[in-house]
Amino acid sequence: MQLLKLVQNQVRVDEPLPWNIRDASGQLLLAKGFVLHGQQQLEALLDRGVYVDIEEVRAARRAAEEAAARAPNLFGQWERLLWRLDKLLRHIGQEADFTGDLDQLALDLAKLVDRDADIAIYLAVRQDQKRFPLYGLTHAIHTATICLLMTRRIGWPAQRVHALIQAALVMNVSVLDLQGRLCAQGVPPTEPQKAVLREHPHRSAAMLRAAGVTDAAVLLAVEQHHERLDGSGYPQGLTELDEMAVALGHADVFMAKISPRALRAALPTQQAARELFAQGQGSRVASALIKELGIYPPGDFVKLKSGECAVVVRRGADARTPLAASITNRDGMPTVNTVQRDTSRPEFAITGAINDKSLVLRMPPERLYGLPE
Repeated sequence: MQLLKLVQNQVRVDEPLPWNIRDASGQLLLAKGFVLHGQQQLEALLDRGVYVDIEEVRAARRAAEEAAARAPNLFGQWERLLWRLDKLLRHIGQEADFTGDLDQLALDLAKLVDRDADIAIYLAVRQDQKRFPLYGLTHAIHTATICLLMTRRIGWPAQRVHALIQAALVMNVSVLDLQGRLCAQGVPPTEPQKAVLREHPHRSAAMLRAAGVTDAAVLLAVEQHHERLDGSGYPQGLTELDEMAVALGHADVFMAKISPRALRAALPTQQAARELFAQGQGSRVASALIKELGIYPPGDFVKLKSGECAVVVRRGADARTPLAASITNRDGMPTVNTVQRDTSRPEFAITGAINDKSLVLRMPPERLYGLPE
């Protein structure tokens, strides 16, 4: 065994070790996959003098190169973004450059939406009930996506859209775990949980300030995203709100309505859109959200005039006539192959939405979209 002494730039905190760490005699100290938490723990380890088998280093390098060659498809990249957000929010106040990392995360989310906005919407509409504990993360990602699409439709300046995306990603940082528990617990929030929820806009903003966020627009949107123009919101019951906070609030509420919980099923997107429009009193951001998604957005499960059941995969030129992929035959039996249907054609017109999405949830998205790079 040939040992190589480790130096600081070879080891990263909060990431699994790619090889075993040993002492000078070759005895195992830390096993491959162990995670060092914090710079202090790393420095203490290095001060001791630690080593790695050079063959393990070479093997790890080869594995990294092979992994890079097998870059994940677009669905895998959305999943990576989710876990990057998890790391960012759970280490708020500990990261050396929280604001820089948040800025990059928002930029990368926008790039994924730009590559295929229909897939971004599909992921927001089709939500897996097995991931209830991750609701705090998935909700932030999907809300940020909706914010991006609707404010671009309005014509907001790019920098303002970018700030709104950041606000959506971090608005619930103070209740990240609580959101997952509430989604999965199957009973209404307790009084202590309600109290935490009521104060979370202020608490989240305070945590962001402490982490170095200075963008007044982002902080104000986070503080006001549960306020309502009629004064019924919280925590202050304001009636004069910044438009960015209004936009964030609309996207937040819409995504909450179409997201399933253990306590209740998701609302159909059509019903959620009607309620949002009424609540927003026809505001331009509410109208933009509805127009951007269409009547039947990607991810919706619909019945066709042909008798087939289909998943909407692409928005169409008209809000009522998207492109859909049939996943059953005319008798409602699941099929081996999906067939794309243009619902603008009379024989494949949509006759209504199907609220039971159990069949859709069993359908790998790659079967509907292929393997988008």
